[in-house]
Amino acid sequence: MATSSVSKGCFVFKPDFKKRKISVPIEEYFNKGKNESEDSKLRFETYQLIWQQMKYETEQLQEELNKNLFDSLIKFLQKCHSGFQNNSRDWGYQIKLREIPTAALILGVNVTDHDLTFRSLTETLQNNVTPYIVSLQARDCPDMKHFLQKMFSQLVDCCVDVESKEEEKDVQKKTHCSMDSLSSWYINVTQKTDPGKPGKKRNSSQCQPPPVVLILKDLESFTTKALQDFIIISSQHLHEFPLILIFGIATSPVIIHRLLPHAVSSLLCIEIFQSLSCKQHLTTVLDKLLLTTQFPFKLSEKVLQILTNIFLCYDFSIQNFIKGLQLSLLEHFYSQPLSVLCCNLSEAKRRITFLSDNQCENIRRLPSFRRYVEKQAAEKQVALLTNEKFLKEETQSLLENLHVYHTNYFLVLRCLHQFTSSLPKYPLGRQIRELYCTCLEKNVWDSEEYVSALQLLRMLAKDELMTILQKCFDILKSSSEKQLGGTAKRIEELLAQFQSPDEVKEEEDASGSQSKGLQKTDLYHLQKSLLEMRELRRSGKKQTKFEILREKVVSFIDNLVRGVLDLGHAEKTDRAD
Repeated sequence: MATSSVSKGCFVFKPDFKKRKISVPIEEYFNKGKNESEDSKLRFETYQLIWQQMKYETEQLQEELNKNLFDSLIKFLQKCHSGFQNNSRDWGYQIKLREIPTAALILGVNVTDHDLTFRSLTETLQNNVTPYIVSLQARDCPDMKHFLQKMFSQLVDCCVDVESKEEEKDVQKKTHCSMDSLSSWYINVTQKTDPGKPGKKRNSSQCQPPPVVLILKDLESFTTKALQDFIIISSQHLHEFPLILIFGIATSPVIIHRLLPHAVSSLLCIEIFQSLSCKQHLTTVLDKLLLTTQFPFKLSEKVLQILTNIFLCYDFSIQNFIKGLQLSLLEHFYSQPLSVLCCNLSEAKRRITFLSDNQCENIRRLPSFRRYVEKQAAEKQVALLTNEKFLKEETQSLLENLHVYHTNYFLVLRCLHQFTSSLPKYPLGRQIRELYCTCLEKNVWDSEEYVSALQLLRMLAKDELMTILQKCFDILKSSSEKQLGGTAKRIEELLAQFQSPDEVKEEEDASGSQSKGLQKTDLYHLQKSLLEMRELRRSGKKQTKFEILREKVVSFIDNLVRGVLDLGHAEKTDRAD
């Protein structure tokens, strides 16, 4: 057949309609599988609310930690800019004019967090110093040609005038990028309009044009030749192209001298800026998010240990730690039906009144609740297991107790940290997170490190003890709880006793009485007296007033820790772990 070839062909017909993708709301995932619950939407909304609050706190914390660093950088850049405006003909000034102002920004090895820091830095500099900010990475600048092209393209994007931006992009395609073309472009743009005020012509009486800030995010990865060539050429155009460099360094400032020979590094006027260390940043994040009653969500010891181990042994990334915290929060609300009660106390008590029979049964299945029921009288056990109204009232009461427990827990934890953080070899850890992990794992007084810490506390001097007690008093005086309110008064009484004038006199008398046994010069009697004094010390000598007070302080903090940091108190009801 003539049409046999056509009949064997393969033809594609496009459908007239498009398949619409079915979008499933995120909260619907909480209903899938064996975790199906009637309040899954409420749990998801609670998760979103808590996470948004945590995210806001971390962002505010990041701004506070960067504030001092950014303020110092802004002062440095403004000082350098004023130097560019100086028209002095002094020989020393002319020599310095060929030095490129350079800020060496030491950020640490947590490279994954650097992008967020540079993003905030760029926004801050654009608002306070200059609109001409260029950020380059080593992978985009293998040689001088790409270096200048990337720099030129980002500078064109900094133009606030859309029409001029399009014109400059056309010019960039036609012209060869060089330092001369960059300088000509900069002079043309800054004389045409004021970058800070779009559309307004610049008058000769106005201030000098703003500088160009070039941020090299990963200095260690830049090729030596491209970096050297750029610095040498840029130093020769500073009078017409005011450039300021910011080096992002992950390791040490020594890397500058390893990459650049002396002839090139001498063209840089370098000032070093140090950011907060990763470990201090982690401690601050934990203090804001976990060591507080602001958020009801708490991590268990194992989860917290895993997250901190990943941070300390793998990447030192705060952002990854926060993502791990978010994943733990999401998993908790997804897998635990009773996570609907993981909210502030007043809202949790309100939700308890609306719990269904199934949710009441979930409470009764909790291992911690079972242990609580076993300790109650027979009549109360029957009521807790059969009467929903009584169960809800008891659960509200237990949640109140848990809230008070957490409030007292974190206050006493901070006091214990004040006592142990300055001890030799740091038996309970230097950071409060280390002490917190130990307290979550077991009762801290059962550890050998705690016994060692108490022994070292019995050797502290008066000034050290008074300083620590004053810090503890400042921590506890804001507490409204009766128990810790009385504790603050007790610390105030101990401070008053340490400041008593009789104490110094008793110490002097005690030290004078120790030398009475050494009056005879005969060797036999001297040896005998020394042996008697040693036996006296072993059997228990008379203590001075300071030693008695010091022993009272150690016993006081020991009793406080045993009374508040007891893990058994947390098992009275379900924790939001």
